[in-house]
Amino acid sequence: MHKTTFRTHTCGELEKKDIGKKVTLSGWVLRQRDHGGLIFIDLRDRYGITQIVVPPEFPEEPELEKFHKSTVSAIKPESVIKIIGTVRERPSGMINAKLSTGEIEVLIERINILSLSKTPPFEIDSDKEVNEEMRLEYRYLDLRRTRMQRNIIVRHKVIKAVRDYFDKNDFVEIETPMLIKGTPEGSREYLVPSRLYPGKFFVLPQSPQQLKQLLMVSGFDRYFQIARCFRDEDQRGDRQPEFTQVDVEMSFVEAEDVMSVNEELLIELLKEFAPDKKLMNAKLPRMTWKEAMDADKPDIRFGLEIHDITDLVAGSGFKVFSEAKSVGNFVRGLLIPGGATFSRRELDEFEASAKSYGAHGLIYMVYEKGGIKSPILKYLKPEEVDAITNEFGAKEGDTVLICSAGFKVVCETLGHIRLVCGDKLNLRDKNVFAPLWVIEFPMFEWKPEENKLDASHHPFTAPMNEDVGLLDKEPEKARAKAYDLVLNGVEIGGGSVRIHDPKVQSRIFEILKITPEDAKLRFGHLLRAFEYGPPPHGGIAWGIDRFIMMILDEPNIREVIAFPKDQKAKDLMMGAPSEVPEKQIKEANIQISKD
Repeated sequence: MHKTTFRTHTCGELEKKDIGKKVTLSGWVLRQRDHGGLIFIDLRDRYGITQIVVPPEFPEEPELEKFHKSTVSAIKPESVIKIIGTVRERPSGMINAKLSTGEIEVLIERINILSLSKTPPFEIDSDKEVNEEMRLEYRYLDLRRTRMQRNIIVRHKVIKAVRDYFDKNDFVEIETPMLIKGTPEGSREYLVPSRLYPGKFFVLPQSPQQLKQLLMVSGFDRYFQIARCFRDEDQRGDRQPEFTQVDVEMSFVEAEDVMSVNEELLIELLKEFAPDKKLMNAKLPRMTWKEAMDADKPDIRFGLEIHDITDLVAGSGFKVFSEAKSVGNFVRGLLIPGGATFSRRELDEFEASAKSYGAHGLIYMVYEKGGIKSPILKYLKPEEVDAITNEFGAKEGDTVLICSAGFKVVCETLGHIRLVCGDKLNLRDKNVFAPLWVIEFPMFEWKPEENKLDASHHPFTAPMNEDVGLLDKEPEKARAKAYDLVLNGVEIGGGSVRIHDPKVQSRIFEILKITPEDAKLRFGHLLRAFEYGPPPHGGIAWGIDRFIMMILDEPNIREVIAFPKDQKAKDLMMGAPSEVPEKQIKEANIQISKD
């Protein structure tokens, strides 16, 4: 299968059954060792390692011996060589059980240097931590490392399994354009100036959302794509300016139909690619958004439930508590068993985290041996302290963390702290996968800076049937036919059933304060298509980078992408983004401001 001009076998292929065969191998020199004139070379490719033996003498070919010695002495690690030799059995004391080729070695007859290597900036065959900037700058070397080769190969196999699954379920893979019309929704878009049409732009797609809906109108009732997507947003450990998603859309479906198909795929992938991990639920539980928001993105592998004590502390002498309800805030908290051992520094980190989510701070109550330590004790009556203690079931050695803020802020703050505490207390079992669906999201969220409602997902998400009537009177209470796929507290996918009724769509635009003129300008192509018999349809998109990161236990998605950007959205290997020649700028009709 792998036979070419440069090799008859790979470096991970030869076994005892091949003893006596004359073979040709090519690969990278991992290391070489000189044992009293007998030289051993470990030759590597992505399939494995084969030990090559260079004898000290070639009695019948003195010129060849001279050539081999000068050649071998010139070889440095990571140089590429081609050898011809005979497979022989290793001496019993030299068998390497860790290698698939560990019972054999190849005695060379010929060796040729195909290319020499400079000394790499870091060791390729070492498990030592390497500075990430250096790894990204020399990514082509980093990708030679065993861990990275494993990651990229697993990625390939996962994507192939996804394709096979959808193919056997009668889905059609359709590629959608990369240069599309800009319809600003959500994250910033990458602009591509048109040379032929000065002053006009394409954008790179944040997702193929509208295009896949158009495919449903076209009659392709089961679509999928391994889609490249682009978002010009601030970077985090699980974000990239360009990323890959499994994009799915189906016609004649409700939410459960879409969820069922994707749930089956998820279970298959987890069983195939993480067989050593326990699957908490073969049938994914459903949790409403209202329940889930108590812990933001819920990780159901452990407890640490969040308690709402807004009413309990409404009559408190502590104004942050007593005035919470009147200003639309919630008072919630969680019990950390054994949390009294947390240092002041750790408590400060929790508070800083709370502030990063928009809270004004975090209140702690530490249950020490001599009593309770808390900055708010002086404001609370003994019976209030007892009520809080009883609500959380706190005892000596525990800590209670409390946050008072708006609904979203308090949920996101305590949800994050819950996950951090789960890690600190070793409650998040890394050998367990606990997927679930979060459903019944609100249709809209309030944007105070714009003094209007905004779509929680996008303006084409359908409301739940029983909530359609709320659109006219109390739209903020309407729930969406939307669903998120959450795995161990990480959102790996999300989707919704779409609107196909023009009347409902018009009402949604009214609520969002999108005028008919603006709707036509931004979404005219889609609205026009919907005049020609759109079927009921819905879909979902998975972040495949994030999913692979999780099954491989990697800390961020850069570890599962061949050529990622760094955390500042820069390509350190190619030096992008970069300046371009003035001629290209003029041809694209761009003027660059020097301000």
